[in-house]
Amino acid sequence: MRVMPAAAASIHSTADSIAERWFAARSWTPHAFQREAWARYRAGESGLVHVPTGSGKTYAAYLGALDEIAADLRDGLAVLYITPLRALARDIELALRAPVEELGLAVEVGSRTGDTDARARARQRERLPHVLVTTPESLSLLIASDRAEEILRGVRLAVVDEWHELLASKRGVQVELALARLRAIAPGLRTWGLSATLRNVDEAAAILCGAGSRPAVVHAAMPREIEVKGLLPDSVHRFPWAGHLGLTMLKPLVAWLDPAVPTLVFTNTRSQAERWFAALEWERPEWRGRLAIHHGSLEREERERVESGLKDGSIRIVVATSSLDLGVDFSPVERVVQIGSPKGIARLMQRAGRSGHRPGARCEVLCVPTHALELVEIASARDAVARREIEERHGWRAPLDCLVQHIVTRALGGGFDADALFDEVRATASFAAIPRAEFDWCVELALTGGRTLAAYPQYHRVAQGADGRFAIASRKAAALHRLNIGTISADATISIAFVGGRRIGSIEESFVARLAAGDAFHFAGQVVELVRVREMTAWVRPARRADLVPRWNGSRFPLSTALSAAVRRTLDEARRGEFREPEVRLAEPVLREQMALSA
Repeated sequence: MRVMPAAAASIHSTADSIAERWFAARSWTPHAFQREAWARYRAGESGLVHVPTGSGKTYAAYLGALDEIAADLRDGLAVLYITPLRALARDIELALRAPVEELGLAVEVGSRTGDTDARARARQRERLPHVLVTTPESLSLLIASDRAEEILRGVRLAVVDEWHELLASKRGVQVELALARLRAIAPGLRTWGLSATLRNVDEAAAILCGAGSRPAVVHAAMPREIEVKGLLPDSVHRFPWAGHLGLTMLKPLVAWLDPAVPTLVFTNTRSQAERWFAALEWERPEWRGRLAIHHGSLEREERERVESGLKDGSIRIVVATSSLDLGVDFSPVERVVQIGSPKGIARLMQRAGRSGHRPGARCEVLCVPTHALELVEIASARDAVARREIEERHGWRAPLDCLVQHIVTRALGGGFDADALFDEVRATASFAAIPRAEFDWCVELALTGGRTLAAYPQYHRVAQGADGRFAIASRKAAALHRLNIGTISADATISIAFVGGRRIGSIEESFVARLAAGDAFHFAGQVVELVRVREMTAWVRPARRADLVPRWNGSRFPLSTALSAAVRRTLDEARRGEFREPEVRLAEPVLREQMALSA
């Protein structure tokens, strides 16, 4: 159910609030949707802020709580800010820290992700900051702590950034279950999600806020014009019909790029990013130093160097994956490029929104096809963006594998009573209708491994005490669960480090297993040669030339339903002899050949 805006008299924050003071100090004027979100937070509401990229969603969700905790400052965690990508944590932490430092508040802001070093983790075990930026996996680790109730009972606000990225995945279910646990520990918890590209907004808000909730939905009439352009080849006759790693359009793209104009060049995979970065640097060696690469397998220090360089202007062109899709602010960026098919309309709009990252600013994206049929996808994406045909994102319904993992997490985090946990789980949208028999089956699976795995001791992860409560079965089970917490499945990874030097990132073990000593490959924008593999580290040294590019699993993306529908519409027009868009006119010989050969 959509909650309509509050009366005008109640949506304005007080003139002496932290939000108003800080905005005034920066000569900013709060948007109406930000003031509405602050007021709804003060009224105890939860909900979703759904406004275009670059409009100020982060401060809409955060500053109401900052005002409250600064006025009543206590030790302990008060605000959890959950981001889907650990690569975003530093940028978000800086944004949340800005009003605290500029107004001289005694509020501590920190982050805890897979990138957090051991020293910081040790400090956080003793005392968490007031505001913590984290990921779904690191939040689950907090819930798995035997001090979970002690450290989480003071949480007043949970912000889930880029909720559309989590909603339709099992990581979204993981967040739902974690939030249900938080609400049980801290009954006054308010939950706010942030999104820019959702179609089914009310459903998304209800899933975030839990079964039976009546969340607010804060909108803003701040449309941003999006222009989708195509970089076209001179002729389609020598253009490949398949293959997303092809560099056919390298020279036209190099001619279009200008290092004086800050630009993000997005690829869909890390392999593609490595290959295009190497090709751009080969084609324009004079750009070295102003050209950089950014993806999630690079070492944190390298990602932070690139982000800082993009902001201060020392780096002008960045080849990136989804690690820079989202985030708080890269306002210096003026151009965005999409290499290959965007695969989805929301994804393309999100990336386009990184250019002119300001409220109301026009944004544009240049799509670079890597094969002939992607010309059709570019034209179709332009049509779908104009029609605002964004994909719907629906939540999962009772994925039992997620529930079993959460049961083990709760057993590790101080144990649980089965009846109480059943009620807690049923408070989520995903498990609202789960029968007690299915829940008990999941508990039994965690307890004994079920009929299939009962003979294997490692699957006896939970034990039941004489008082009927369930707890983790052993220290070994606890250690294994902490190592494997989360819902992202991937190949085993190993570190990559220079011999006698620094670590530069991580790579999947299956790729390294195919290499022999002396084989050279591209990684982190460098050419390196494998020396040896020892103790889960691939030791490398600089090399001069390489043809190999690392391959990561999970690099095949289907077209989204919205883009698929738009492509079908374009192909139907072509069958009728209508070739409206320049990309489709260029692809006409290929389409006519395809129509002759294929049904």
